[in-house]
Amino acid sequence: MTNAPVLSVRNLTTSFRTGDGWKTVVRNISFDVNAGETVAIVGESGSGKSVTSLSIMRLLAQGSSRIEGEVLLNGQNILALSEKEMRGVRGNDVAMIFQEPMTSLNPIFTIGRQISEVLIRHKGMTQTEARAETVRLLEKVRIPNASSRFDEYPHQFSGGMRQRVMIAMALASKPKLLIADEPTTALDVTIQGQILDLIKILQEEEGMSVLFITHDMGVVAEIADRTIVMFRGDQVEAGATEDIFLRGQHPYTRALLSAVPKLGSMEGRQRPTRFPIVDVKTGEAAEPIELSDTVGKGKTPLLAVKNLITRFPVRSGLFSRQTGAVHAVENVSFDLFKGETLSLVGESGCGKSTTGRSIMRLIEPTSGEVSLDGYDVMRLDQVGLRNMRKSVQMIFQDPFSSLNPRMSVGSAIAEPFIKHKLGTAKQAKEKTADLLEKVGLSADMADRYPHEFSGGQRQRIAIARALSLDPKVIVADESVSALDVSIKAQVCNLLLDLQQNLDIAFLFISHDMAVVERVSHRVAVMYLGEIVEIGPRASVFGNPQHPYTKKLISAVPVPDPARRGVRRGISNDELKSPVRGMDYQPPVREYREVSEGHLVQLG
Repeated sequence: MTNAPVLSVRNLTTSFRTGDGWKTVVRNISFDVNAGETVAIVGESGSGKSVTSLSIMRLLAQGSSRIEGEVLLNGQNILALSEKEMRGVRGNDVAMIFQEPMTSLNPIFTIGRQISEVLIRHKGMTQTEARAETVRLLEKVRIPNASSRFDEYPHQFSGGMRQRVMIAMALASKPKLLIADEPTTALDVTIQGQILDLIKILQEEEGMSVLFITHDMGVVAEIADRTIVMFRGDQVEAGATEDIFLRGQHPYTRALLSAVPKLGSMEGRQRPTRFPIVDVKTGEAAEPIELSDTVGKGKTPLLAVKNLITRFPVRSGLFSRQTGAVHAVENVSFDLFKGETLSLVGESGCGKSTTGRSIMRLIEPTSGEVSLDGYDVMRLDQVGLRNMRKSVQMIFQDPFSSLNPRMSVGSAIAEPFIKHKLGTAKQAKEKTADLLEKVGLSADMADRYPHEFSGGQRQRIAIARALSLDPKVIVADESVSALDVSIKAQVCNLLLDLQQNLDIAFLFISHDMAVVERVSHRVAVMYLGEIVEIGPRASVFGNPQHPYTKKLISAVPVPDPARRGVRRGISNDELKSPVRGMDYQPPVREYREVSEGHLVQLG
């Protein structure tokens, strides 16, 4: 590795124009990225890490932003270049991958055309040459049947495959520097593992430098040589990744590290345990508290699901005849007891969210039995469903889209209480104030609107609203997956505290295995609509039996810099399609009991 930096940033300061003048959001950032090196910028939403990367690429709106300092790329100050000269730099010398590939790819052009365009524009290739090189690039990023997929559109690719297309496009001009802005955040854990491995392999093959932007300390540990920690626009700590992890000095660095759920940290603990949150100002950590056992074992389950099947028709042809079905949930059975957390885990498309919605009949199941708090859910009419939903509430992934932007949060929390005629307007107001306090907010926030809160605060409001009917079961559908790591830890602790105090049962739907290990009593692993393994959390994580469970666990990034050279060797296969023909008969599944309550699907 040479000492000459490919990228040298000096006193980078970025400001945005507001009604009151210029507001500085990134202050005096300085760092180098050497040849073949990976430098990570880590921090939570609002820390300024993405603004830093966009400033380096000069992708901020010119009239409303101001960039000061120096950005030297191969010794040339790119902040002094004209926009025309800068267009020659982007894609040629430095390329960028964004968080959400679907918004970066043009939906009306084939992916082959979009990659070829880079080669024709920057390399002066002919159409034929560009096509051949594009196919080679798609093969390089491990896209199966690359030549046949050249003419396909972005919507025909999965999220992981779209991100590979973006990497292929970024590599087209053989840039010296790749800026990756949260490239794995929106992906499932196994797909994230594939993309991280791919970036490492391509970096070695191409001798490329990488500036990796993320909030996930597990990812940082696995990929970065050096790490820069950002907090509210300032660079608070920088150094070798190993030093940052083992000897982090700044309280915020220690707070970030403490909030990362570490797979295997629950060994020896039988029950869910609170995250040991570190105070950002002092750097002092709270002791992780194990919950007392409130689970009603041996009693009647609050929720009993038996042979649940949910299928969606697939129609085609001139008369839209049904030609097949999406087997979203296939013969799923489980029980959930009072005060228990059962986690449904698996990748996107495995049927876990459809299971949660089918139980509440937000989606109509095809068949099966669902008993909830004494209700036979499948036979209820609209009035019966309304009454049943007092007992079961749902928390969704994105609180902003589940809260009415025109309704104050106090009104949103009180609405279910009033609609179900559980008390007067005065009682609803008192209940709302109490619930806001319960979820760690203050009662005087009731008059504010959703846009005035952060993501974590909005999720707390969604939880308060779910609690307004005193439910016995809460279906938490990816309720923490969109949150920053420390906010995620706080919300998980809140859910655990509420369970302890109110004896609520949670059906916790997630793809984050490290969080699941911390909050669950039992775990059910779903694959292609079926439960392939179910059992006590300690048994499933300590002795996984099904190949898919092992694959999920092995893909979780571990916040340990010693693993930086590790390749997981994860298969590049995509999750198989759950679409089946009209004549398809699902096989009869058999389960083997590994230990008490721990069942694994055979075959």
